[in-house]
Amino acid sequence: MTTLLTGIFTAGADASFVEIFNKLYEQTGFHIYDFADPWGSFWSKIVMLGVACFLVYLAVVKKFEPMLLLGIAFGAFIANIPGAHEELFKEPVYASVVNEAGGFTMSTVSIGGLFYYLNKGVQWVLFPPIIFMGIGAMTDFGPLIANPKSLILGAAAQIGIFVTLMLALAFGFSGNEAAAIGIIGGADGPTAIYLSAKLVSERPEMMGAIAISAYSYMALVPVIQPPIMRLLTTKKERMVRMSTLRPVSKREKIMFPIIVTGVCGIVLPSALPLLGMLMLGNLFRESGVVARLSKTAENELINIVTIFLGLIVGTKAYGPNFLIFDTLKILVLGVFAFSVATACGVLLGKLLYKLSGGKVNPLIGAAGVSAVPMAARVANDVGRKEDPSNFLLMHAMGPNVAGVIGSAVAAGVLLAIYG
Repeated sequence: MTTLLTGIFTAGADASFVEIFNKLYEQTGFHIYDFADPWGSFWSKIVMLGVACFLVYLAVVKKFEPMLLLGIAFGAFIANIPGAHEELFKEPVYASVVNEAGGFTMSTVSIGGLFYYLNKGVQWVLFPPIIFMGIGAMTDFGPLIANPKSLILGAAAQIGIFVTLMLALAFGFSGNEAAAIGIIGGADGPTAIYLSAKLVSERPEMMGAIAISAYSYMALVPVIQPPIMRLLTTKKERMVRMSTLRPVSKREKIMFPIIVTGVCGIVLPSALPLLGMLMLGNLFRESGVVARLSKTAENELINIVTIFLGLIVGTKAYGPNFLIFDTLKILVLGVFAFSVATACGVLLGKLLYKLSGGKVNPLIGAAGVSAVPMAARVANDVGRKEDPSNFLLMHAMGPNVAGVIGSAVAAGVLLAIYG
């Protein structure tokens, strides 16, 4: 033992020990940063570490969309640890090797970082459609089928997407960037990620800002929507009781995903990756003959992909790229998009209230955004505050699931124009 300790303390005199120490130090996150620059790479990461911890607080304590927000928060945290980003996103190195036949084959010299490979699920837009399949397996389109007018309310809420697109253009964003920002108004995280991956793949920091905005505002539905709903409706309108929805047959539920996919596939093929997977998941659910597939799609598969998607989206919030003025503009435009979408849904609900002779409660129009089922629950809660015995949940679910379809169609339209 004495010999070992002596060797350790005398090793400092050996130049090789100094070289080893220096090499270890050069691998730390403290070696390559300018600490004197308050807006430099190091300090921007420190700020983002604080933001990531705040997002963890929102997910764990406030329970704001914890299924995804917790993964996003930890992804942002781990990516902003000084020195970690370079290692986690390290690209693989390949070399050409002459084979026995005189040709060339590619040989891996060094493998890439973990997030380099996981990022392919977003870069190749694999994760969002898989999540849509899980959503389809969890969704009952019965309220929409029973009340087809709900589809109009879901469509009205998508107006916020296109209004925000025009405003983003006025803010100086390009057409592709404005389209990716506008989709935040659909309140659909997977759709926002899908569209931004397609349109602004060369600006990963925008994808992070767009995704975080979409999921943050989805989580803030109970905060953002009620004031808008109360501002645009009267007490009398909020107290309207709607008649019970008719029963929907199994045949109708099975035919619905097939018809929607066929029609949208012909009219708007660019929407099929999302809409087709949504309807496939729903067909699994409604057919009643593939219970194992339906269970896997709505549980194990969507949970696994959610973990990876949230983690990778969080890594896009990389301090040196994320803390820019464009990010602030995206956050502002995002809340504007969501507010306009809510207002448009409510205003069309008021129109239907007038046209139906007071039989439609305008509050269900606010559920036309794609935050399922939270927006429907908020519409129900606002209505029950005026009349505790008034239950609007099933009526609001119609526009709510229509909003999921609407956001996918809107994404397809934007891809057709800007893709």
